[in-house]
Amino acid sequence: MPLDLDSARTIISETRASGRASGFQPLTVVVLDAGGHVVAVEREDGSSNKRFEIAFAKANGAVAFGIGSRALMARAEAFPSFVAGATSAIGGALIPVPGGVLVRDSAGQLIGAVGVSGDNSDNDEAAAIAGIEAAGFAADPG
Repeated sequence: MPLDLDSARTIISETRASGRASGFQPLTVVVLDAGGHVVAVEREDGSSNKRFEIAFAKANGAVAFGIGSRALMARAEAFPSFVAGATSAIGGALIPVPGGVLVRDSAGQLIGAVGVSGDNSDNDEAAAIAGIEAAGFAADPG
């Protein structure tokens, strides 16, 4: 089952609710389908400039590699030249820090990714995981 607009809106709503409940800074949340297309995005009031680009790059990198951006961070540390080259190959839209989380259906199939930016990377990731799981999907931070 593909990640549809209603599901993406639920993920965003629940991600934002988790961030507010945890006292996080204003978040920007981007939901991509498995092909890397934007399904939905929201920017909270007060979220700083360019957070869309950062959240998108976290999610886009996760979809492009099929692993969460936390795992991409480990790869970037171990193989910096490869990740730098891959970042260039996909047009620069890859940020290898936590906050890009894969979305899997009940069968474990990849159906998309969520990118969050606005607080520190660990908090961005925690909010994304909470939103994905609250929407009934499996979160895979890598």
